[in-house]
Amino acid sequence: MASDLGSGVGPEATVAVPLADGVAPDVAAWEKATAAVLRKTKKLADDAPDADVWGLLTRRTLDGIGVTPLGTPALTADLPETGLPGQAPFTRGSAATRELDGWDVRAWFTDPDPDVTAEQVVTDLENGANSLWLSVGDGAVPTSALARVLEPVFVDLAPVVVEDPTDPLAAAQALDAVLDDKAVAPAPGTSYGADPLGAHARTVLGIGLEGAVTDPAVAVEVAHLAQRRGARGIVVDATAVHDAGASDVQELAYSLLAGAAYLRLLVEAGLDVDAAADQLDVRLAATDEQFPTIAKLRAARRTWARLLELSGVAETGRGQRQHVVTSRPMMASYDPYVNMLRTCVATFAAGVGGATSVTVLPFDEPLGLPEAFSRRIARNTSSLLISESHVARVTDPAGGSHAVEKLTDDLARSAWELFGELDAAASDGGLVAALEVLWPKVEQTVSDRALDIARRKRPVTGVSEFPNLHEELPQRRPYGRTQPVLRYAREFEAMRDDRAAQPVFLATLGRVAQHTARATFAANLFAAGGIDTVTAGATDGVEAVVEAYRQADAPAVVCLAGPDPLYAEWGGDLVAALREAGARHVVLAGKPESVDADVDDSCAVGLDALAFLRRTREEVTA
Repeated sequence: MASDLGSGVGPEATVAVPLADGVAPDVAAWEKATAAVLRKTKKLADDAPDADVWGLLTRRTLDGIGVTPLGTPALTADLPETGLPGQAPFTRGSAATRELDGWDVRAWFTDPDPDVTAEQVVTDLENGANSLWLSVGDGAVPTSALARVLEPVFVDLAPVVVEDPTDPLAAAQALDAVLDDKAVAPAPGTSYGADPLGAHARTVLGIGLEGAVTDPAVAVEVAHLAQRRGARGIVVDATAVHDAGASDVQELAYSLLAGAAYLRLLVEAGLDVDAAADQLDVRLAATDEQFPTIAKLRAARRTWARLLELSGVAETGRGQRQHVVTSRPMMASYDPYVNMLRTCVATFAAGVGGATSVTVLPFDEPLGLPEAFSRRIARNTSSLLISESHVARVTDPAGGSHAVEKLTDDLARSAWELFGELDAAASDGGLVAALEVLWPKVEQTVSDRALDIARRKRPVTGVSEFPNLHEELPQRRPYGRTQPVLRYAREFEAMRDDRAAQPVFLATLGRVAQHTARATFAANLFAAGGIDTVTAGATDGVEAVVEAYRQADAPAVVCLAGPDPLYAEWGGDLVAALREAGARHVVLAGKPESVDADVDDSCAVGLDALAFLRRTREEVTA
């Protein structure tokens, strides 16, 4: 199935746009100005060429794709045309215009109490939601209660998507019965939601749901049922690999692999290729890394169109129907209100990226069943972006940005290359063989991301950065059915769950203004590992610090926090006095060589925070 991604119609034209004063943009001038700033901050050597700023400021995604600090016409000079919205290769959108003056706001429901879900459905539809996504079956909305939940819903106007990994056929039949009882045609976008390949992928990747159906023949049966009703039957759910920690390229490649597999199954079952393609929706994740998310959704449409082109699907049927869900792994259970910010950025990126439907997960999703307040915030996130921020007024607003176009092309080509590798493996050994090729790559991504988070290069606000150790988390009812997810902050959260019994004493040197920076850094670092701190406060010498230490009941672990001059002046004597007073483990906030004494550990910007915190926790609990 895999073949060349194609080069499009032809190269885009690039024009140097003059600045306000009529001077054309000058890359060399930008390099010079940028280099001057970096030299002042000691990030660029005085004798280094100005052009070195590109290497210093280019950041790389987990896929190794460089994201340039400045978009220039040279980046896009040789890229293929992206076409217009609604035209092949659909990079700029699957439709020329957006329905409802924006994306479809799709609310998610999973409460096993039918009365609660029925009330939530009405509330969401009356207050901004356009469509419904219901998790049904054991532990979720009871399949037998689906008719009751949808009784007040005009299912010919509001699309309904059902999902039951443990019995997708029963869920499809229940929705089909509702449509039959109401004697109406389903609203465009209605899906019976089968995805046994996704259930199988989750199982292989270690986040499978117990009892999930992985037989692809079920998808064929559901597709036949949906086709007769005029609905869609299958969701190519790429969040199956995203939830396991996959990168953007891996997520896109998996969506192509699963899409190709479903096309083959449906064609073999008797559907023509156009009808088979019409049975498929695609579900992708949106994270708070907004530019990669925007580019990923654009690349997803381009690669999907190429897949369908090679499969023989008519051009009008190659537009991808994207259901985008804000990322579960990016969310955190601690300081959960920060999840509002994460999902807002992710929703913005999904909207700008051209998603057909967007589901904003409530901020308390990691804690349990969402309640009225969190559901309202989730629903209003899309409403505010569409109706007040007018994000959807322009189709593909990121189109034409040199940086975004380049990132889109890089993602598309990398995903297509990986898809070719996976498809070749599938041709020899089926989906199992393809997933065996994908799994080590996902594991490497998980490891790389974890290291970045451990070193706080990818901060998780409220967890790895700026934690509130004394917060009171909102209480939520437990889920009836929990889908395993590999959350990005899980290792920090595990330490917070197992809070250390003993605090660390912050031996602060000098006036408050002198030690605040390092003391705050150290206190936040310890709190990220579930370790509380007690602080000496303002001090004027060794005796003052030691006296504060004794009054704090002499914790076993001490961390010195102060300016380098005071470290040099009386830090050595302080370390000796603290050890004599009972300190067993001494940590220095800063570089070890800044104090004339042996310290047991040190902490500074750039350290492996997880490794440091684990060492410290061993000392605290020893």
